[in-house]
Order: sequence, then structure tokens, then C-alpha cells
Amino acid sequence: MSDRFESFEEFWPHYVHEHADPRNRKLHFVGTTGVLAIAATAAIMRRPKLLLAAPLAGYGCAWVGHFFVEKNRPATFTHPLWSLRGDFVMYFKMLTGQMETEVSEATAAAQNHARETNGQGRSHGVAPNATATTHPN
Repeated sequence: MSDRFESFEEFWPHYVHEHADPRNRKLHFVGTTGVLAIAATAAIMRRPKLLLAAPLAGYGCAWVGHFFVEKNRPATFTHPLWSLRGDFVMYFKMLTGQMETEVSEATAAAQNHARETNGQGRSHGVAPNATATTHPN
């Protein structure tokens, strides 16, 4: 899968693919909920220093999911802002019950693309395991 993305819409299928395991997504959900709770608490209590704990909550849970469950490298290392946006898109899609559909569509697109390019390698300028674009809306 290429790491060169021109837009978040191109990045989103990669992000979804890297979060295929529901346990990883649940860990992200817990971490993002922690971030939101810390931010709300810091605002209500007027203690901005509490915000220093937010990355621990968010990244701690997410990285456990990537390193020990999904066994892949977090997109935060290569695309930090798109990854952060992806975390919140995934969070709200999970809240509204839309994330499973996103994962199914991204998985099907990746499998179809792999079948179409099997044996063709990079002759068409496409990485062998690139996914088709789905929209995060």
C-alpha cells in the first residue's frame, strides 16, 4: 500500500485497512473517549495542564491496539494529522454504527484489487495491495 496520499479521502481506506480488527477499533474508541473526557474535565475545572494527559490516554490505547492486536505500525508516525482526523471519523462512525460497513467495503475493495492485479505487480503503476477509495462521509 502506498504511503503517498494527496488527500484525506485517499488516506481513509488505508486508515480503515489498518484498523480491520474490531479489538483495535475498540481500544481506539476507549482512548478517544478518554481524550474527550480529559478535555472536558480540563475545560470545566479550568485546569489546562490536565490536557497533558490526553495524548497518554489516546495514544496509549491506540498503540496497544496496533502493536499487540493488529500488529502493524500506527499511521500517526507517517501521517499524524490525517491519522488524528481518522481517529475522530472512526470514533463517530462507531458511535453511529457505520464503521463495520466501512471495514467491509475497504476489505472487499482490497481483495478485488488484489485479484485484479494478481501477477501484474506494479506494471500499471499501482501497488499490489492498494485499496480503492471509499469516502468517510
